[in-house]
Amino acid sequence: MDLSRALNILFRTAHIAAASILLGGHAFDLPADRLHFGLWLTVATGIALGAMEAGPRLVWFHQVRGLMTLAKLGLLLTVPFLWGHWHLRLAVLLAVVAIASVGSHMPARFRYYSVVLRQVVRCHGGPGVARLDDEPGEDAIAENPQHTDDDARGVGRARRVGRAERDPR
Repeated sequence: MDLSRALNILFRTAHIAAASILLGGHAFDLPADRLHFGLWLTVATGIALGAMEAGPRLVWFHQVRGLMTLAKLGLLLTVPFLWGHWHLRLAVLLAVVAIASVGSHMPARFRYYSVVLRQVVRCHGGPGVARLDDEPGEDAIAENPQHTDDDARGVGRARRVGRAERDPR
C-alpha cells in the first residue's frame, strides 16, 4: 500500500469517527464545550481529505464530488452559530450525513461530472475513477433495458470476470 492510500484511509477513518461523535453529541444535546473538538476535527479531516482528492489540479472544485464536499464544509461551519438552537444544529448535521451518503454512493459518471466543463472529467484518482470506463453511457442504458444498477457500478462485470477466471471456456 502506498503512502497516499494509507493517509487517505487514516484521514477518512478519523473523519468518520469525528463526525459520528459530533452528530451523536448533538443528538443527545451535549454542552457546546464537549462538542467543539469533534466539530473542528471533522472540519480539519474533511479539509485534509478534500486536499488529497483535489491534488494539484483545480478540476475537483467544479466536479460534483468537490461541490458536495464544499457544501458539507459550508454547512458544518454554520454549526458554531447555531449553539442556541439544538434542533437546527441537528438538522444541519443530518443534512451533512445525507449529502455524504448520496455523494459517496452515486455513480462515478455523476461524481466526476464538471459543472463548468459540462462533461465527465477523468482525473488522477479518487474513489470510483477506475469505474468510469466500465460505466455505460446514457445511450447504452436506454438501448439495453436489461441493464441494472449493479452493471453501472461494475458489479455485474466483476461477477462475469470472476466467473471467467474460474471457468475459462
